[in-house]
Amino acid sequence: MTDFNAIKRDIAPELEELRRSMSDALKSSNPLMTKVVEGYLDSKGKLIRPVLVILTAKLLGQVSPKVIESAAAVEMLHNASLIHDDVVDDSKLRRGKPTINSIWDNHIAVLVGDFFVSSALQKSISTGDIRIVESLAKLGKLLSIGEIDQIYNARNHRLDEESYFTVITRKTASLFVSCVEMGGYAVGAPENLIEPMRKYAHLLGLCFQIKDDIFDYFSDEKIGKPTGNDLREGKITLPLLNALSRTDLPQTADMLALVEKDELTASEIATLIQFAKDAGGIDYAFATMKRIGDEARRQLDIFPDSPARKALDDIIAYIINRNI
Repeated sequence: MTDFNAIKRDIAPELEELRRSMSDALKSSNPLMTKVVEGYLDSKGKLIRPVLVILTAKLLGQVSPKVIESAAAVEMLHNASLIHDDVVDDSKLRRGKPTINSIWDNHIAVLVGDFFVSSALQKSISTGDIRIVESLAKLGKLLSIGEIDQIYNARNHRLDEESYFTVITRKTASLFVSCVEMGGYAVGAPENLIEPMRKYAHLLGLCFQIKDDIFDYFSDEKIGKPTGNDLREGKITLPLLNALSRTDLPQTADMLALVEKDELTASEIATLIQFAKDAGGIDYAFATMKRIGDEARRQLDIFPDSPARKALDDIIAYIINRNI
């Protein structure tokens, strides 16, 4: 399996600059805000999104302060969306670590999320590139619309793949697209080189969300959410969507009746999870993810061999094969 930590080690100086940039942007005169933000930054994730900004800049040009500011902006907006999502979902854990709303409360978590949004906008403005500001602003809208789409689909029991892919394009893939777009803008790359990177990032984001959705069908404390949590919230993801399309199976009609319910019991959730597995939904999701990953890899074919291109290629394998 691809070692993502090895990719990060190769760009360690740039990631250290990123951390300094974010830390500076999130400074506050309020001791409570400082304590919450510092605690959050100490539990940072894998930094996949800013890594994409930096690697795109390396692929299309050279890393500069403008690249680092762009990476900091998009990562802070991403953090804001996670903080707000945890409030909406009443999540106590994220990737096995306590959320801000569980440590403090929803009121503080919302305000901290807002603080991250404002700091992200300031960082984007500091680049002096209106395209970067526009990319970040557009991203914020898409993330919000994607989450609302998901809620709407759950409440109206929309059970088609087209609706599913529309949601994950907006709520997940849009973030990956903005990362490579901002990386390209920051180095002044021409549009004919930025566009294939957008396609690559869109496909990569789809793979990322499909893998996240597969996790929901298996128990693993590292993931930070209980098995079946998506179903508990009314979200029908790709493995079960595919299983429900199996009209050749005698139990499909009963399963369709279950997902039409407004609230599911633990036993019903377990039944649906097992149905998705037995009907081949998990295998279908993995095959779909691999096909999309192969298509993402082909987008890199126009670029000459380089460490950055190899790293971008390796990230596809990492996302598909990751365990968390």
